[in-house]
Amino acid sequence: MTGPRFAANLKWLFTEVDFEARFEAAAAAGFAGVEYPSPYAYPAARLRRRLDDAGLTQVLLNSPKGAPGTPARAGLACIPGLEAEFRVGIERGLAYADALGCGLLHVVGGIVPRGVGRDRAFARYVTNLAWAAERAAGTGVRLVVEAQNGRDAPGFVLGSQAQAAAAVEAVGADHLGLLLDFYHLQVAEGDLVRTYRRLADRVFHLQIADPPSRHEPGTGEIGWRAVFRAVRDSGYDGWIGCEYAPLAGTVPGLGWMSAVAE
Repeated sequence: MTGPRFAANLKWLFTEVDFEARFEAAAAAGFAGVEYPSPYAYPAARLRRRLDDAGLTQVLLNSPKGAPGTPARAGLACIPGLEAEFRVGIERGLAYADALGCGLLHVVGGIVPRGVGRDRAFARYVTNLAWAAERAAGTGVRLVVEAQNGRDAPGFVLGSQAQAAAAVEAVGADHLGLLLDFYHLQVAEGDLVRTYRRLADRVFHLQIADPPSRHEPGTGEIGWRAVFRAVRDSGYDGWIGCEYAPLAGTVPGLGWMSAVAE
């Protein structure tokens, strides 16, 4: 790895301007890639024009989620009875990934529904994930799963890196791997460098933010020099998504890249 490749998460960064203006803003700030969870409110061709005009690579998308206030608001994959909706969502996500030239689709796990045991929800997630992996085979799109911390995402089906890795191992597909978010890992478990080294061969994508307030690296509790050193030493050659809320404006806050990531 010659140096980190940072992707701007357009849900979190450049919110000083409207969403469609964030592509040019990201390019002007020096980013070569972007990610954002949900493209589905926009025609794919319109977003592709934004990418092409700005000279950007679309790095990551999420599978569709349910409407706010519904049990599927944080994803459908672990919810029994929503298999048909999940499959429609995966088909839609793969179609958008293809249209946008995006190589990664995050299959969002979801919150364990009330009255459903975690083991049952996890089993449903793995079954749905296996279907999604079969559907994605040969498309050129790789799938990722992400553990999220219980403070920000109470009841999320993947609450630890071990659970996320177990889901990947249960399916056993070469084009299925981990999205490891150092923010979620620090809040939920800590021990970042050892955990990353243990899982590095299964990691397809990384995301960053600094706890406790989820601002840019250098504003919180993580020792980022050690983290980035471990990433470089592992030979990781993927993107690192900047999924944080800037403390005092996006562009003024980008100094962390030279301060902690060299």
